[in-house]
Amino acid sequence: MSVSRQCSRAACPRPAARTLTYVYSDSTVVLGPLATYAEPHAYDLCDDHADRLTAPRGWDVVRLAADQPAPATHDDLVALADLGVGDVGENREQELVEKVDALRAERPDLIASPRRHFIGQIQSKKARRIARHADVVQSLDRLKLVPLLDAGAADRENPLDIFVQVALERDGSGRGGAQETELHEVAAAVEQAPHLRLCGLMAVAPLGEEPAAAFSRLAHVRQDFLANFPQATSLSAGMSGDLEDAVKIGATHLRVGSAILGSRPLAG
Repeated sequence: MSVSRQCSRAACPRPAARTLTYVYSDSTVVLGPLATYAEPHAYDLCDDHADRLTAPRGWDVVRLAADQPAPATHDDLVALADLGVGDVGENREQELVEKVDALRAERPDLIASPRRHFIGQIQSKKARRIARHADVVQSLDRLKLVPLLDAGAADRENPLDIFVQVALERDGSGRGGAQETELHEVAAAVEQAPHLRLCGLMAVAPLGEEPAAAFSRLAHVRQDFLANFPQATSLSAGMSGDLEDAVKIGATHLRVGSAILGSRPLAG
């Protein structure tokens, strides 16, 4: 597969060649081949920046070159459901649709459970399909997506549950999310949409920053948010590498797919 993305470093015009991930729980920096897709918890680096990579003091650097596990399939979803898992997350609209369609054909008993959470960044052109196939959307970050999701959810029996994603980067770069100044406007629009239900907030800790500090900011944002939207009590924060810090600030949802199913495939 051809992968064409630009280096994540500021003002670097070179093409991305490697993918960098911080594993905070192990104080480890993992540098591997360029991931097939841009991930919300990883940096894409050019060869030059990858070669000059330095880790925080006391951290280890792991450089990967081996093939990685295949992506999760609807068979994984069936296995998780049979084990009693009630909620699963999807990053990609296409994979979400393919798995739901496969389940409808082969295991219609699993259409209602587990619930499917869409946690990836949302493209406008795909918003309606996401709303038709997901049970929960955790990554709403722009006002213009609200009517698109609402239209896609129009034929649902129940409203589509929505989390508004908060940007935690101090410089406003890279990992998605509404800025604090936009947050209440987006949430209010969700409340007015007839086919959507506001559940709470979602956030991703910025790369290169201690998750505890970022989640501390999130806790303050959430406190103000709840004063205006008291029913939106859910909080999705924390992934496989930083879930402990998220739990400390009251996270109700943790996104731990890689800890259970392994990392996504890497492009060679």
